[in-house]
Amino acid sequence: MKDLDTHQALRVWDLPTRLFHWGLVLCVGGAVVCAKLGGNAMAWHLRFGYAVMALLVFRLLWGVFGGHWSRWRQMLYGPAATWRYLRGQALPDDHFDVGHNPLGALSVLVMLAWLAVQVGSGLISDDEVATSGPLAAWVSSETSLEWTDYHQHLGQWGLYAMLGLHVGAVLFHQWFKRRQLIGAMLGGDKLAPAHLQASRDSAATRLFALTLLTACVAAVYLLVTLGAPG
Repeated sequence: MKDLDTHQALRVWDLPTRLFHWGLVLCVGGAVVCAKLGGNAMAWHLRFGYAVMALLVFRLLWGVFGGHWSRWRQMLYGPAATWRYLRGQALPDDHFDVGHNPLGALSVLVMLAWLAVQVGSGLISDDEVATSGPLAAWVSSETSLEWTDYHQHLGQWGLYAMLGLHVGAVLFHQWFKRRQLIGAMLGGDKLAPAHLQASRDSAATRLFALTLLTACVAAVYLLVTLGAPG
């Protein structure tokens, strides 16, 4: 029998989760850059926004069907577990350093929710100049203007703040606590107790993830094309 204290490389982040993460980084970054450029680049701002929406829907579903450490149940901590983490008094079965720790999980959930609201507000926004969301005509002009103001101000700056905190927390753990968070999100593995369950990351699960993502892209495409008035 293996010693339960023995550590080995454990597949924590499956390939679909890793591609989602870096795809979201690229799409959010692209949307921000295009919004700052304005003009003709706004068409790409919208496309990047649609891509973010498809990725968010995929992640919502992957939290149910994905690898062990990517599932929502591994990211939902109760008050007791969170308090143990804050006090540095983790129990042997907590394993806060394997998947997301309680604060990391909370920050990820809040950031994904904020992104979802930001994308949703963009769908019904109208700058009254040259760019409007594909569903702007489905709401009143007052509602559209209110959400446009949110999208351009509170939503935008709140997102910047969350992204900054997220990057800062990752770098803090990477440099000061010597935890290879970036390497794990690139390669998928972490050094962890050998008895822990690894995330499924087979060819079959990757094919399923690709099929799921394709369905999400198709759903977003239908929303923004068929949902928009002719």
